[in-house]
Amino acid sequence: MACLPRTGPVEAPSKPASASAAAAWPAGALELAVALQRQLSIGDRDWHALKGQRARRGAEQLAAALTLLLSGDAPQQREPTAARRDAMALVEHALGWLRAEISDPGCPSHRRPGPAAGAAPPEAGG
Repeated sequence: MACLPRTGPVEAPSKPASASAAAAWPAGALELAVALQRQLSIGDRDWHALKGQRARRGAEQLAAALTLLLSGDAPQQREPTAARRDAMALVEHALGWLRAEISDPGCPSHRRPGPAAGAAPPEAGG
């Protein structure tokens, strides 16, 4: 398996949100997750070429979810933490990409202007 170059900077926490979260995960797990997230992140230079690759978009979201989970969740806690809820939302978003349920809307600067707000739709059968 070939390594992909890092495609852009990713904001990730430099340390876990709490000492209990750090103690609950294996040593070095957060650093590995951050490295994976950076590796899979689609940066500005590659955005147009890769934005339609569903597996890439899904993997990017899954890596971000893992980083959030490891940085802010305490696995021994039964109730979902904010980090766990955020990670679950990213996993759902990743599944949407992988199942082809969502698509990228494209760049706003490249979209054609639509009908003016409040304009009546064209008549059918006109």
